[in-house]
Amino acid sequence: MEYGPDLNTERPTMNALKPLCDQVIVITGASSGIGLVTARLAAARGARVVLVARNAEALDILRNEILDAGGQAIAVPADVGVREEVEVVAECAIEAYGRIDTWVNNAGLTIYGRLWQVSDADHERLLRTNLWGTVLGSLIAVEHLRRAGGALINVGSLGSDLAFPLQGMYGASKHAVKGFTDSLRMELIEDGAPISVTLIKPASIDTPLPQHARNYMDREPKLPPPVYPPEEVAEAILHAAVHPRRDVFVGGAAKALASFKTFAPGAYDALSPAVSALQRRKEAPRDPAGSLHAAGTDGRARGDHPGYVMRTSAYTRVERNLVPALGLAGVLAVVALLATRSGRPATGRRS
Repeated sequence: MEYGPDLNTERPTMNALKPLCDQVIVITGASSGIGLVTARLAAARGARVVLVARNAEALDILRNEILDAGGQAIAVPADVGVREEVEVVAECAIEAYGRIDTWVNNAGLTIYGRLWQVSDADHERLLRTNLWGTVLGSLIAVEHLRRAGGALINVGSLGSDLAFPLQGMYGASKHAVKGFTDSLRMELIEDGAPISVTLIKPASIDTPLPQHARNYMDREPKLPPPVYPPEEVAEAILHAAVHPRRDVFVGGAAKALASFKTFAPGAYDALSPAVSALQRRKEAPRDPAGSLHAAGTDGRARGDHPGYVMRTSAYTRVERNLVPALGLAGVLAVVALLATRSGRPATGRRS
């Protein structure tokens, strides 16, 4: 399947991405949550994995776990917000495995609190990780992926399409990630680069994100329901590493809320008090500083969400398998329609 026009015949074209078992995959934010689950699944399916996060100890534990299970992985501690450190990640991947096939920008943090309560330093640190880390990772990945093709996968959020109170700068960063990713995709298509660019947009996911957050509230933060397991996001990421996709919602709630906000923005804004309440637990805050400015306790895939966590996302699984089929069906329908029209007798009316 062609992903973009071949504007330069000396460059490879995006006919197909490699099977997962033949890939070298860089995963940022690999020490916990979505990144940790994605790394485990990728390694179990034969991929060679480059693990990236600030927490060197947690990365070493994960690397050893993968090696003990017969997989292949290297750990590269790095702050994704620093270009020199991200360049070292790429260099280590090339040195260890000779190439990069897929790069996943997953590292991310959040802040709970009213926008005017949050310090400039905290705002800047969040943007440095969520936005600038994605920008640096994408641009450095593209330099390597141009050579033989591959996939760039950026993990956005439901917050890429709509905002919500108490996590204002997080939403702003994910809006910016969407704009950057869309623009980069268009420029790569125009340039004929053989790179698939995907934006993953999860709903609330049961990861330690609230526990790692910088918290200005007088209550422990939590995720607004419905909450989905991190395995659903990992599966969407690994699917996009093999099958080019533009963007993918994870969780039917993400798609539903984004659509509701599009068609009834005023009504969505009026939900602010309810959305705020859904992000507060009854307990006092445990660790207000979180992991914003320094690596905290990592190594956990799941958080401790106090409510129900969905087992799967039926919407995401159906969408992942149905959309490509509908694309083929659409092409066949157009061909059939044109064939039918071409067989009709002329009526004298010019079309």
